[in-house]
Amino acid sequence: MCTWWRAADSCQAVLERGVRVRIDTGSKLPDGVFRVLEASGPAIVSAADLFSGKSVVLFSCPGAFTEKSTRLQVPSYLRYSSELFSLGVDTICCVSVNDAFVMHAWGERCEVGNKILMLADGQCEYHTQLGLEMDCTRFALGFRSHRFSLLAVDRVVRILNIEEPGAYEVSDAAVITGQIRESGIFDEGDKNDFR
Repeated sequence: MCTWWRAADSCQAVLERGVRVRIDTGSKLPDGVFRVLEASGPAIVSAADLFSGKSVVLFSCPGAFTEKSTRLQVPSYLRYSSELFSLGVDTICCVSVNDAFVMHAWGERCEVGNKILMLADGQCEYHTQLGLEMDCTRFALGFRSHRFSLLAVDRVVRILNIEEPGAYEVSDAAVITGQIRESGIFDEGDKNDFR
């Protein structure tokens, strides 16, 4: 199950409500693709290329330009990016159920620069593989994603934090940075094994 502080309670509560979470700590992230907008136009990034042999913090927002995500979540990862990189994280990624053009524009609005890679999961396919899709059709919003954060080391989930719907407590960058710092994950040699 999910571990660490309130994250454990949050994950358990999500599971008890019947959310079909398919990943957990120790799970291997599935294959799949994301879209990004590069200078030359839209491009595809495979999960294998993104996660294999790397340490990646991935956080998900229900939608680009949403209030909590824009005002709180993305800025928290910008604030903690230097510390995350110094702890051993190779890449910080933000993913949402939007297209690559919207994710790129949102990244520009939030001034992420090269600190956060903005990934589009336009059809909610990757979130569905994780079991972290959220049915918002009753609000005419289609399928969205649960808000979460995770650390994957060579595609294996080492830390997982899933929010209660509407909450913003465990997916903040301060939480996962503290978890990485206290866990000693990179003291175990994971980081140096890839270089």
